[in-house]
Amino acid sequence: MEKHKFEKQTNMAWCPGCGNFGLRNIMMEAYAELGMSKENLVMVSGIGQAAKSPQYYDVSYFNGLHGRALPVATGIKAANPCLIVVVESGDGDMYGEGGNHFIHTIRRNPDITVIVHDNMIYGLTKGQASPTSPLGLATPVQIDGVSEEPLNPISLSIALGATFVARASVGKPELTKKIIKKAISHKGFALVDVFQACVSFNKVNTHQWIEENTYVLGEDYDPSNKVRSFEKALETKRFPLGIIYLEESKPVFEDSIHLYAQDKTPLYQRQRDTAIVSEILKNKT
Repeated sequence: MEKHKFEKQTNMAWCPGCGNFGLRNIMMEAYAELGMSKENLVMVSGIGQAAKSPQYYDVSYFNGLHGRALPVATGIKAANPCLIVVVESGDGDMYGEGGNHFIHTIRRNPDITVIVHDNMIYGLTKGQASPTSPLGLATPVQIDGVSEEPLNPISLSIALGATFVARASVGKPELTKKIIKKAISHKGFALVDVFQACVSFNKVNTHQWIEENTYVLGEDYDPSNKVRSFEKALETKRFPLGIIYLEESKPVFEDSIHLYAQDKTPLYQRQRDTAIVSEILKNKT
């Protein structure tokens, strides 16, 4: 299958049964079915088990600091708007250490796709609670159970004005692939929060739990209705899977960069005018 052109033959430091393997297969199939080329794709991540993902594809990638994937991805897209930029990281990296960047990247609305491996636990650092861990979940650190309300990335993203907000599950690969393909094709910030199990450290939110506690949105569901989307985002007894909110017409960050107003040449291709830079620096001192 064409997906194999994105596959890197390497040892993967994930536990047997980890949901990361399934999401990797889904991502490669999505890339292939979209007809993407490796030359026009850049993947970005932070730190964590999920954040190792870009190393396991045969593509250009950037591993940043913990929680710092989004500013790097925004900069890459600004420097070369022709690239397809996909961020792939975990719930701890994206919503915990990266929570501040998550909020303000949504406000900025760069044309990037953000795939979050949401297993509701920190997998790399041995199972302490993450921002999405459910109330009462006992961990090696929270021995009496998690006492904080879990972060709801879906409702948060809609409230902040994200233009594409979806939830998916590794247990439903065809649906998840369909959602990810639409997210990559969407112009604007696209979030896909993907439920997947950490088989080593989260014995509650298992593959079976995810299957029993989610449902697929019907064909009659309208993701353009923001009020209805927000209501869906707040459902937690059973979590809806699908594109929960979609806005098509919002300007993207790259289009607001004044350097592109008259000249569409990507910034990285432009010749640096050292005289102007020197003059600016001289006037600053």
